[in-house]
Amino acid sequence: MKVVVGTRGSKLALTQTEWVVNQLRGCNPEVEFEIKIIKTKGDLIQNVPLDKIGDKGLFVKEIEQQLLDGEIDLAIHSMKDMPSEVCPGLAFTYTPVREDARDVLVLKHPIKSLEELPQGATIGTGSKRRKYQLLNARPDLNIVPIRGNIDTRISKIETENLDGVVLAAAGIKRIGREEEIGYYIPVEIVLPAPAQGALAIEIRENDEKIYDLIRPIEDRLSQMQIEAERAFLDGVEGSCHLPIGAYAELEEERMKLTCLLGDEEGVKMVKEILYRACTTVEEARNLGYEAAKVILEKLQA
Repeated sequence: MKVVVGTRGSKLALTQTEWVVNQLRGCNPEVEFEIKIIKTKGDLIQNVPLDKIGDKGLFVKEIEQQLLDGEIDLAIHSMKDMPSEVCPGLAFTYTPVREDARDVLVLKHPIKSLEELPQGATIGTGSKRRKYQLLNARPDLNIVPIRGNIDTRISKIETENLDGVVLAAAGIKRIGREEEIGYYIPVEIVLPAPAQGALAIEIRENDEKIYDLIRPIEDRLSQMQIEAERAFLDGVEGSCHLPIGAYAELEEERMKLTCLLGDEEGVKMVKEILYRACTTVEEARNLGYEAAKVILEKLQA
């Protein structure tokens, strides 16, 4: 049996895909896996901010089309790039173990707290979620927009004379540049994007054979977290035009879900923490939708 795996061609996307394929090979030694690189709209347009060229799905639509057309058998994405609604005809499978969900600063000089950043420091990020939360903690910061892959964004510290850039810990760790992290931003200061650090494995709906291949690499804790966070995203009809954050923590069958939603300009932002008993995926999902309802009511008040 041969399985063709679709992915973007960036260093991070390939690293993530190779990691998943290696896990699957270990569980399915009789299966031949082939990786196919597919270019997406988000890869081709590098000089325009994400919120100006479209919505979530910029990095997935072309890959999903090949999945629907039978050109590939499964696709591997960063879950935080995925729209809240799954493409008709496709489905997510099990979630493998999640990497560190936090955001980090790569800096000219490492720091031990945000207070140590110079007054008026220039920090690069293309994310409204990161920008407005950082400004909430340090209103003096000069936040400038940047795009590009991890290597490109880190290089801009020198080429554009930045004090630092904000990136996801997961991506930096996956491509082996962890030693360059200058500061891990606590989730209490900058709440991660929903499902940040998690991978999405997408297949054609009802493809039981491929579904069963993936079952052995499921991580139950990661699955519960992702269901809660993505339900919140779906409940607020989230897009890349708004600052949205969500992070679920599970301890002894009790979930703590912290969520954030703001307007486009970051003038009004609402943060909410909900605690509930949680032992099933359905309960995790319900908590996410409940959080969305609570926050939307507060934001509209």
